[in-house]
Amino acid sequence: MQLVNRENILEITREWKGDRFPDGRPHVSDDIVERMKKVTIEEAWGVLQGHGYRFQFDGDWMNLHPDRVLVGRAVTCMFVPLRPDFQNLVAEQGEKDERIGGQNSWVIDTLLENDTIVVDLFGKVKNGTFAGDNLGNAIFARSKTGMVIDGGIRDLDGIYDLPDFSTFVRGVDPSAIADVTLTGINIPVRIGEVTVLPGDIVLGRREGVIFIPPHLAQEVVERSEDIRMRDRFGHLRLQEGKYTPGEIDGAWSDEINADFAEWVKTQEL
Repeated sequence: MQLVNRENILEITREWKGDRFPDGRPHVSDDIVERMKKVTIEEAWGVLQGHGYRFQFDGDWMNLHPDRVLVGRAVTCMFVPLRPDFQNLVAEQGEKDERIGGQNSWVIDTLLENDTIVVDLFGKVKNGTFAGDNLGNAIFARSKTGMVIDGGIRDLDGIYDLPDFSTFVRGVDPSAIADVTLTGINIPVRIGEVTVLPGDIVLGRREGVIFIPPHLAQEVVERSEDIRMRDRFGHLRLQEGKYTPGEIDGAWSDEINADFAEWVKTQEL
């Protein structure tokens, strides 16, 4: 078996037409990743719904820092309950690939800056703690973003203190990870009701986490920026008394649209 299969990654992400990482993962630009930090969950959700992506949001997380925004390119992995024959196969593959440490470390070793690790641990918390403070620090050092773990963590204080790092988990337990086996890295995984693919843009805010297909990331960002510009323009014109609330809150007239187009030319996002 292969823990990472480039041809499979290319096939499952074939809607993406842009640059890719050596392993085949879609490489959404750093510019889009940075601009995504200002996008709200609702703005992203609206674009995805319009394209038929109805199951991209998952809530009900333990969010260690609700005031922080998580954005990154998904590196996915899945674990299943331990089965000895399969566990032996994966362990043998790890030796062939010269992987070091526990199977959770194998995934962390693949992370790049602006990646976000997304772990399908089938909601397991006790003996399902993907990371403690040591691995949490390793994830922080490599990705600089955060982590989404459909499972647990341990060493809460150490992870909580990581600066500018966002953590979404199902719970906390003092136990170490046990009795699970890694099925693959950068494969489709299930997080709540969402199917997450490698290279998806992860956007985590107070409400929860939404996973944006890479080929829709630019549209999400540009739609959000347009909404923010229209809001600024509308608020300004209302304060000036140029238009009535009904004119701004409803469908804009040709006059307002023309005014907006001219105003945009003088503004910065």
